[in-house]
Amino acid sequence: MRLTIFWERMADHFGASYAESFARDHVMAELGGRTVREALDAGWEAKDVWRAVCAAVDVPADKR
Repeated sequence: MRLTIFWERMADHFGASYAESFARDHVMAELGGRTVREALDAGWEAKDVWRAVCAAVDVPADKR
């Protein structure tokens, strides 16, 4: 998954403003105690981060 698609999905689910806040501030156990931004910066694949977000916040199946 390209990062542009990842960020489009984040904005679609959370809204453009909150997506960035969530990515910066929300520490997730699914990402090894990292935020979305930290996981991406550490080299995690965008698709794996998206899957973790989907699991953590219960994104509907049709938006995964």
